[in-house]
Amino acid sequence: MAYTYNNFNVTFPSQYVAQVEIDRPKKLNAFFEQMWKDIAKIFRELSHDPEVRVVILTAAGDRAFTAGLDVQAASENGALAKTGPVLDGARKAVALRRHILEFQDDITEIEKCEKPVIAVLHGVSYGLAIDMTTCCDIRICSADTRFSVREVDIGLAADIGTLTRLPKANVPMSWVKEVALTARDFGAEEALRVGFVSAVYESKAAALGKALDMAKLLASKSPVAVQTTKQMLNYSRDHTVADGLAQIAVLNAAMLQTKDVEDAMLSGLKKRKATFAKL
Repeated sequence: MAYTYNNFNVTFPSQYVAQVEIDRPKKLNAFFEQMWKDIAKIFRELSHDPEVRVVILTAAGDRAFTAGLDVQAASENGALAKTGPVLDGARKAVALRRHILEFQDDITEIEKCEKPVIAVLHGVSYGLAIDMTTCCDIRICSADTRFSVREVDIGLAADIGTLTRLPKANVPMSWVKEVALTARDFGAEEALRVGFVSAVYESKAAALGKALDMAKLLASKSPVAVQTTKQMLNYSRDHTVADGLAQIAVLNAAMLQTKDVEDAMLSGLKKRKATFAKL
């Protein structure tokens, strides 16, 4: 499967591991409209690619993971543009709602990816950086990372996912409200302390190296087990304990029939590495 996109590099640094790199470093990897559509397509394709079991999300350059929305591009030819026919309030609201929902769906494709996604943040990580990485399963960063829920400072409430997903990221609600309302920067150590990231590394290179080690480990495990586990954790986040127990019973009624269970058990007993079929 070919992954050729402007402003994104998709590479395969190890067997069953894909790396998606945002590539617009001269603009601090800020997003314009086509980039939203492209990242959605990339993650849809990776989700169904049998050669991929884990995805790493990173960004080019040393200065930024992403500065978020390219405000200039949006004001000239995007959601904030004032061109086109003059509409009454209701019609303008309908058009804006459709636009917002499309952008939400684009970023939600990261969360919907069947494979685990590891986010590696560095440098400036504002606005859309939070939207995207709250969709990821694991977040790590370099020590120089500067985060911000930036939208209040450009006159709007974040509408692509941060205000929905960050309160469910197992971080204190008082802290969520503070950073969302003030739009202040917070650093890597604070992100680690509150639990927004699971680890901080000295440099971007060190964080990427750790992410690749982690990805190799996940890729070595049963894809049936890993993908079902991801599916259930996301389901349980949004449902009651009783709902989750009922759901895993239904899922495992099918998934326990996999040969992967036998292979994994035998590998432990015979102290040999199991090899699992593609999914």
